[in-house]
Amino acid sequence: MEKILIIEDDISLRNILENFLHKNKFEVITTDRGKAGLEIVTSQDIDFVLLDLRLPDSNGIEILQAIKKVHAHIPIVIMTFYDDVRSAVMAIKSGARDYLTKPINPEELLSLLKPAAILNKNTEICKEEFVKGKSHLFESVLEHASLVAPTMLSVLITGESGTGKEELAKYIHSNSLRKHKSFVTVDCGSISEELFGSEFFGHIKGAFTGAINDKPGLLESANGGTLFLDELGNLTYENQIKLLRVLQERKVKRIGATKEIELDIRLIAATNEEIILSVQKEKFREDLYHRLNEFKIHVPALRDRKEDLKELTQHFISKSNTEFNKHVKQFSDTCFRVLAHYAFPGNIRELKNVVRRAVLLAKSDVIGTEELPQEMFQAQSVSADTVDLKSLQEQQEKDTIIKALKKTGNNKSEAARILNIDRKTLYNKLKLYQLE
Repeated sequence: MEKILIIEDDISLRNILENFLHKNKFEVITTDRGKAGLEIVTSQDIDFVLLDLRLPDSNGIEILQAIKKVHAHIPIVIMTFYDDVRSAVMAIKSGARDYLTKPINPEELLSLLKPAAILNKNTEICKEEFVKGKSHLFESVLEHASLVAPTMLSVLITGESGTGKEELAKYIHSNSLRKHKSFVTVDCGSISEELFGSEFFGHIKGAFTGAINDKPGLLESANGGTLFLDELGNLTYENQIKLLRVLQERKVKRIGATKEIELDIRLIAATNEEIILSVQKEKFREDLYHRLNEFKIHVPALRDRKEDLKELTQHFISKSNTEFNKHVKQFSDTCFRVLAHYAFPGNIRELKNVVRRAVLLAKSDVIGTEELPQEMFQAQSVSADTVDLKSLQEQQEKDTIIKALKKTGNNKSEAARILNIDRKTLYNKLKLYQLE
C-alpha cells in the first residue's frame, strides 16, 4: 500500500484529502507543520508527499528542498492557490513533480498519484480500471490491442476525448513483456515550453537557477517499461524536434550532464485530433508521426458501443460505492432507458461522472431519474432513423461549451478545466462551432 504524507495546515482540506485517499487504498499520514513533516519523511518510508506552499512554521519551498536533499526519489506535489502559481512553477524547478491549485480536484490529484504508483504496479492492478465490454466494435479494438501488446511496435491510439484511450494503453502494457516494468504517463498538453527539457530529460544539480538537486526525467523513469504520450497533438513543434532526436538516438542526457543514458522504451501515444491533418498542414512532424504510428488503434465513441453501457455503468457504480461508502445496486429501468437514449458527448468520462453523481445522491439502493442531470432529459430521444446522431452530439457539445463559458465569464482556461479538456482542444471546438 502506497504511503502518502500530507503537509497542510487547513484542517478541513486535510481531512477531505485524507478521507479521499483512504477510500482509494492509500495509507495516509498528516501534519500541519513543515518541520514535523520533514521529521516524518526522515523516520518513515514515504512514497509520496502533498505539500502546502505556505505553512505556519516554514516556507513550502524550503521543506521541498530539505526533503529532496535527503530523499531525492520521493515525488512531491505542491498545493497552492491560483494566484501563487508562479511560486509553484519555481517549486517544480526545485524538484517538485507537479502542483495543484486549491480547491483541490480529487480526480486530478488521483491522476498525479497514478504515475508514482504505477512504477511498481503489477499486471492485475494495471487492469483494474479496464472494462472490456461486449460490443462487436470494441471486440475488434481488444483483438488488435492483444495482438500488438507482446511486440515492440509503437502504438498510436486515436479517439474522442473520454473514450478510454489511457486505459487501453495500460491494457497493452499489462499484456506486454514489460508488464512488470514502469508505465509512465505524460500529458503533453500540461508541460510548458520552459519545463519540457527538465521534465522529459531531467537535470543535474546546478544545471540552472533553482536546480538544487539531481532530477531524473520522464524518459529515464520509463526506462525498461512503457512511456505513454497522452494528448500527443499538443506537443509544440520545437518539442517534437527534441523528442524525435532522443527517440532516434535511443539515448537521453540530463540537462547539465555529460553522461548519456541508454534508453529502452516502448512508446504508446494517444490523440483526440485528426493528427494526420496536422501533419499535412506541417504543424506536426511527419517523421515523428510515422515513428509513433507503427500500429494504429481507433477507440470508438460510447454512442457507437451502447451494448457496453450496462457493464460500464455497473463498474462505475461499484467504484462509486467504495468512494462514497454507499450500497447502490443499479439504475432503475426507466433511468437506464434515459442513459441508453443519451448521446454522451463526453463519452465514458461523462458516464463515469453521471454515475458518481447519481450514487452520491441516491436515497436507496436503486437510482431513479431524479438523480440524473437535467440536461440528459433535454436531449432528443427519438429513434435513430429520424435523427443524425453526429449532429445531435455536436449540438449537445456546443451547448455545454456555451454554458461553461457563461459560467466562467468567458474565461477559456477555466472553462477548459470545467469541461475536462485542454485549452487547445477548447479553442479548436470554438473555431469549429463558430463561437469565437
